[in-house]
Amino acid sequence: MIRLVGRRLLGTLPTLLGVLVVAFLLLNVAPGDPVAAMVGERADAATIARLDDPLPARFGHYVWGIVRGDLGRSYITARPIAQDLKERFPKTAELALAAMTLAALAGITLGVLSAVRPGGAFDRIAMLLSYLGVSFPVYWVGLLLILVFAVALRWLPPSGSGGLAYLVLPALTLGMRSIAFLGRMTRAAMLDVLSSDFIRTARAKGLGSRAVILRHGFRNALIPVITVLGLDTGNYLTGSILTETIFGWPGLGRYVLSAIEKRDLPAIQGSILFMSVVFVLVNLVTDLLYAKADPRITYD
Repeated sequence: MIRLVGRRLLGTLPTLLGVLVVAFLLLNVAPGDPVAAMVGERADAATIARLDDPLPARFGHYVWGIVRGDLGRSYITARPIAQDLKERFPKTAELALAAMTLAALAGITLGVLSAVRPGGAFDRIAMLLSYLGVSFPVYWVGLLLILVFAVALRWLPPSGSGGLAYLVLPALTLGMRSIAFLGRMTRAAMLDVLSSDFIRTARAKGLGSRAVILRHGFRNALIPVITVLGLDTGNYLTGSILTETIFGWPGLGRYVLSAIEKRDLPAIQGSILFMSVVFVLVNLVTDLLYAKADPRITYD
């Protein structure tokens, strides 16, 4: 396991370097003048010339700063980007954890119960809800939830962050598609496993339905479920721009959107690199969960 972690961490270095190069080049060849946006209209030509270094020089300075653990300073606020990310990421992690917990509990439960009696009334209703959850866009779901629960019923606040009440609507909005995907994926995996020979053998031995379904069936259906959980968790932790914007959630996604709108290149580059590291770490944890769920999986 230790060798696996070491190999995967070493394998991520070229990926992160590629992300750094591509993000830097794309942002610096985009239209607009970030230097003029940084110094404003009152700056003279000498100031602009001093700040507007050639592209190779800017890239070299940025890479050297990354090596030293410095993600740079924001053009707009002049604050260290690492400090901004440190303040914003916990809010995104809070929202992601709430959304994935809700998605895992609801989606997996729907999938398992649907697979137990395929074609029944519960299965039909659950699959209908799954199709609806996949079909509706995130921004539409968020606005609908605000309209119903915040404006009409006034049960929950429409935006902002604070206690548990502020977390309910954005977590439900963010986790809606995951609930649908997990429900469908769990159902398909469970149906495949429950038709296997070892399940029939377990039933023939007299094991109860609960033991057959949970101990033998669900554990062997975990691999595709873990895949969906890992991918969605990585996406949520790297900033859910639409959800955070709709609900005014002060997380990483809203920070990145604000940086893009203002062409704050250091903030964008630092955020992209940070999100890439987070996504790589989530994928590493997902691989380790594969091995835990199914000891037959090897990484030699």
